[in-house]
Amino acid sequence: MSRARQPPLVTGISPNEGISWTKVTIRGENLGTGPTDLIGLTICGHNCLLTAEWMSASKIVCRVGQAKNDKGDIIVTTKSGGKGTSTVSFKLLKPEKIGILDQSAVWVDEMNYYDMRTDRNKGIPPLSLRPANPLGIEIDKGRFPQKDLEALFPGMSADFTSENFSAAWYLIENHSTTSFDQLKTAVVNLKKQANKKNEGSLAYVKGGLSTFFEAQDALSAIHQKLEADGTEKVEGSMTQKLENVLNRASNTADTLFQEVLGRKDKADSTRNALNVLQRFKFLFNLPLNIERNIQKGDYDVVINDYEKAKSLFGKTEVQVFKKYYAEVETRIEALRELLLDKLLETPSTLHDQKRYIRYLSDLHAPGDPAWQCIGAQHQWILQLMHNCKESYVKEQKGKDIFLLNVSLLRGYQYNTWRYKAPQQVMFVEKLTKLVVSQLPNFWKLWISYVNGSLFSETAEKSGQMERSKKNARQRQNDFKKMIQEVMHSLVKLIRGALLPFTLKEGESRQYGGWEMKSELSGQWLTHVIQTVRLSSESLTALEIPNDMLQIIQDLILDLRVRCIIVTLQHTAEDIKRLAEKEDWVVDNEGLTSLPSQFEQCIIHSLQSLKTVLDCKPGEASVSFDLYSTLLFQLLSADVSSPDLFGSIHEDSSLSSEQRLLIALSNCRYLERHTFLNIAEHFEKHGFQGVEKITQASMESLKELDQRLFEMYIEFKADPIVGSLEPGIYAGYFDWKDCLVPAGVRNYLKEALVNIIAVHAEVFTISKDLVPRVMSRVVEAVSEELSRLMQCVSSFSKNGALQARLEICALRDTVAIYLTPESNSSFKQALEALPQLSSGTDKKLLEELLNKFKSSMHLQLTCFQASSSAMMKT
Repeated sequence: MSRARQPPLVTGISPNEGISWTKVTIRGENLGTGPTDLIGLTICGHNCLLTAEWMSASKIVCRVGQAKNDKGDIIVTTKSGGKGTSTVSFKLLKPEKIGILDQSAVWVDEMNYYDMRTDRNKGIPPLSLRPANPLGIEIDKGRFPQKDLEALFPGMSADFTSENFSAAWYLIENHSTTSFDQLKTAVVNLKKQANKKNEGSLAYVKGGLSTFFEAQDALSAIHQKLEADGTEKVEGSMTQKLENVLNRASNTADTLFQEVLGRKDKADSTRNALNVLQRFKFLFNLPLNIERNIQKGDYDVVINDYEKAKSLFGKTEVQVFKKYYAEVETRIEALRELLLDKLLETPSTLHDQKRYIRYLSDLHAPGDPAWQCIGAQHQWILQLMHNCKESYVKEQKGKDIFLLNVSLLRGYQYNTWRYKAPQQVMFVEKLTKLVVSQLPNFWKLWISYVNGSLFSETAEKSGQMERSKKNARQRQNDFKKMIQEVMHSLVKLIRGALLPFTLKEGESRQYGGWEMKSELSGQWLTHVIQTVRLSSESLTALEIPNDMLQIIQDLILDLRVRCIIVTLQHTAEDIKRLAEKEDWVVDNEGLTSLPSQFEQCIIHSLQSLKTVLDCKPGEASVSFDLYSTLLFQLLSADVSSPDLFGSIHEDSSLSSEQRLLIALSNCRYLERHTFLNIAEHFEKHGFQGVEKITQASMESLKELDQRLFEMYIEFKADPIVGSLEPGIYAGYFDWKDCLVPAGVRNYLKEALVNIIAVHAEVFTISKDLVPRVMSRVVEAVSEELSRLMQCVSSFSKNGALQARLEICALRDTVAIYLTPESNSSFKQALEALPQLSSGTDKKLLEELLNKFKSSMHLQLTCFQASSSAMMKT
C-alpha cells in the first residue's frame, strides 16, 4: 500500500513581480502528478487555474490575474496532496495608465493595443499608433531592480503616457548602457519630431492667411463706408449690403469647408469605429478564434473565451454585439455536439471521458452527458462480449472445415490434429479478460458521476454538480441493472460454451452456438474454474456489491460440480479399463499390479480435484457424496462382470478358479491396505467426510468380495458335495444290511483328496485365503453329509458303526477348519445315528480311526499345519 503524497510546496517564482497577465514560472515540490491532479492555483488571492499549464511535478506556468492584494503567496492545490504552502511571494505592480477614452489634462498618444490574453501586439490603424521607441535608437534594457527605481523616483513612472512620466527613469531603464554619441543622436531625433509637428501647424496657418486677409479687408471697407455715410438711408442700405455680404461669405465659407468638414466627420466616425473595433476586437474575432482552437483541440481556451464573452456581452442590447454574440453561440453549440460525439465514441479512455464531460459541463450542455456516456459504455461492453463469442464460434467452425478437408486430402485422421487449448477455453479466457479490463473503468466512471468529481469548479458554482448528484441518486437502480446485465451476459456466455444444458431453451441461440463434439476434460474445466475465480476476485476488488457478483459464484459452483462429475466419470472409465491391463502375474503375497494401479488412479483423481474442491471466500462447499458414489461404482464396477473373465480361455496357464482366487486376494489387499492409504490421502489434503467415504467403499468391496467368494465356492465345493451321495451308495450299499466296518470307504477318501486339491490351489495363490476357503468347503461337505445321514430311515448295528466311523474321520481330519456351522452339521449327523451300546464297538471305532489317520498321514498333513484366524463368511 503506497503512502499518501506530501502537500505541494512552492519554493520559487520567476519573475517575482509584475503587472496583471504577466507570464510567470512557478517551481517547487509535489506540484501534482499530472494536469488532472492540479485542481487549484492562486496568486495574491486570485484564481489562476484557467491559465495554468502543468509541466511537471516541480514546474507550473501560468499568468497573473487581477489580484486583490498587491503582494501575496502562491498556493497550489492538488487532488493527491491537498492544499499546499509557499515560501516565496509575488508582488503585483499597478502602473497608472491613461486609456484612449479617458479624460486627461495632457495630450496622450494612443498606444498600441496589447492583447493581455495572447501576449501579442495587435495591428491597429495608423491614426492610433504611438512611437514604440520615441528616441529612435536601439533599446538596451538595464538590470536595475524595479524596487530601487521606485525608491529613487517615488511617485513617478517610466511610461511616457503617464502624467507622472520621468525621463530619467525611462533612460535608466531603457538606455543605461547607451553611449553618449547615441544619446546625442536621440536628441536630434526628438528635435526632428518636434519640428515636424510645428511645421505641420505652421503650414496649416499659412495656407489660410489669404482667407483671413480678404475677410479683414472686407470688414475694413465696410467700416469706412459706414463712417462716410451718416444718413439712415445709407445706414440701412449698408446694413442690408453687409448682411448680404455676410450671407454670401457664410455661404462661400460653408461651400469651401463643407468638403473639409465632411472629411473630418468621416474621419471621426472612422476613428470611433476603429476604436470600437480595437476595444472590442476580442468579441469580433471570437468566432474565428473558436474555429481555429477547435481544430487545434484547445477546448480549454475556447471555454475560457466563451465564459469571458458571456459575462461581457451575454445581456448586451447593442445590435452589433448581439449579432456577433449570436454567432459565438452558434459555434459553441456546434462544439457541444462535437464533444458529445467524442464522448460517446468507443473505445475511449476514462481520462478522455472525464475530460469531455468536464468540457460539456463548462459549456452548460443540455441533458446529462455523463449518464449518456455511461449508457454508451454499457452497450459497448455488451457488444464486445457477444462479438467475442461470435468470433470464436466462427473460428471453431472454420477450423473444423479446414481439418476435415486436410484429413480427406492427405489421408490423416481427424484426431491427429490437436490444439494447445480448446476453443471454448480460449474463449472464456478472452471473455473474462475483456470484462476485467473494461468493467473497472465503467465502474470508476459511475463512482465519479456519483461523487461529482467529473465536474469543474465552474459547474460547482453554477449548481450543476448538485443536480448531477441528485440525478445519480435517482439512477442507482438503473446502473445496478446495467451491472447485472453485464454479469448475466458474462455468466450465460460461459454457460453456453461449457454448460449449455443449464441454459433455457430460448437462450441457447443467443448465448450458445458451439459445436460440442466432446465434453471438456476435468483438466481443462479446472483451468476454466481458475480463470473465472481470478476474474471474480478482480471484480470484487472494485467494491462491487456482493449481490451483483453472486451469479458468478453460482457459475463457479456449477463448474466445480461439473468438473467433479466429469473427472469422476473419466476416472471410472479408467478403472474399468484396468481389467484390460490385468496380466494375472502374482507376487509372493498373491497380488497382481491391479490394486496398485487402482490406488494410483484414485490418488491422481484426488489430486487433480484438490483445487476444485477447495473453497475460496464466498464459495459454497461441494458435497462429498459424489466421492462415496464414485468409490461404490469403482469397487463394484465390472470387476466381477463377464468382461473381466472374457479372456480366461485364451490363457491356458490359469483357470477360472485361479483367477477368482487372485481377484479375492486383490480384494483382501484393497480392504486392508489400499483403502486405508486412500483415506490417509483424503485426510492429508484436508477433505472432510473421510469416514463416510471409507465406509461406503468397504461395504461395496465386501459385496464384491462375497460375490467372488461365492462363485469360487460354487466352482469347488459343488463337485465335492455332489460326489458324496453316489459314493456312499456305490455298489448297492445299504445301511440296513452291511458288513462289519473294515475301514473308511473310498468315497470319503476321494472327497478328502478333492478338499486337499482345493487347499493346494488356494495355498499356491494366497496363504491368507486358505482358512476362509477351507472352512466354507468343510461347511458345505458337512452340511451335505448331515443331510444324507438324516435321510436314512434306519441303520443296522454295522451300518451305524460304519456311518459313525466316516463322520468322525472327516470331522477329526478337518478339525482346524471347523466353524460353528460345520460343528452343528456334524453334531446333527451323529445324532441321527444309533448310539454305540458296547465297549467292543467303541474300541473298534477307535482302532479304525487310528488306522485311517495312519494310512493317510501324508495326505492329511495340510490339515495339521497351523492356520491363521479363520475369516467369517
